Amino acid sequence: MAAREELTPKALDRIPGWFWGTDQRLFTWLLSEKAADEPPGDLLELGAYMGKSAILIGAHLREGETFTVCDLFESDAPEETNNTETSRSYSTLTRDRFEENYLAFHDALPRIVHGPTSVILDHVAPGSCRFVHVDASHLYTHVRGDVLAARQVLRPDGVVVFDDYRSVHTPGVAFAVWEAVANLGLEPVAISTQKLYGTWGDPEPLRARLRTWLEKSSDLWFTVDPLGDRDLLRVNEKKKPAEPPVDAASLRRLSSELKRTSEDLKRSLAESRATTTALRKATSEISLAGPVAQRAVRWTRRRLGRRSTKES
Repeated sequence: MAAREELTPKALDRIPGWFWGTDQRLFTWLLSEKAADEPPGDLLELGAYMGKSAILIGAHLREGETFTVCDLFESDAPEETNNTETSRSYSTLTRDRFEENYLAFHDALPRIVHGPTSVILDHVAPGSCRFVHVDASHLYTHVRGDVLAARQVLRPDGVVVFDDYRSVHTPGVAFAVWEAVANLGLEPVAISTQKLYGTWGDPEPLRARLRTWLEKSSDLWFTVDPLGDRDLLRVNEKKKPAEPPVDAASLRRLSSELKRTSEDLKRSLAESRATTTALRKATSEISLAGPVAQRAVRWTRRRLGRRSTKES
């Protein structure tokens, strides 16, 4: 069996899709945070694309739980308006690609419902889920159906996450989600730039635990924004501190230091060249002096030899 890839943010980022760091951190906390007496609860994702969020959700599947993914993949949508949307935005999506991406990190696939999300209640039991991620059609009629399905399959303390609740190109999602807040008892707990996190149960215990965790987080910031009689947590990643601006005086000082350094380097180079020239001259003189000295020695020996002969 091929080795499974370690699930890290860097590895997950290689999977195509729109699942930002803030939401990855929030999903991880929500899916792993567990009360001592909390029973198992199933996981559900409506709309999977290439599997980016499904891969992370599946990593938090506990014993006795089922993870279900529902998507049209490459199949035609049952309605022309939905079919136009899917063919325009998800033309490269296939079930094979989803499964390949998922199995790069996990030993087994989730339970896959290959079809429109309108059939999900035929496959997931009411009150069985502890976590539902809704990221399927952006058309109001379909999102409203996904809202109603999520409310039915979630248990009282379950968490639902809606993607694209505020994007300018998805007004149908915004309408359906805030309509659920106004008329269907959905309690918003937190928002990121991309997703809304809520529950149909009592929001206060979840909101308090989430706030406590966020207060200790080193990479997320949050604010508490009043929303009528509710408190909404607004969460985002902390930006890396920017480099301090450089003022004009500092730039002039740096320029002066660079000029002095350049002049010092020029002087050192000139001295180095002068030393090299002197060494070359000395070497040349030494090389010339050698033969001259040898000839002088030979001449002296010959002179001494003649003198010795005459004396004898």
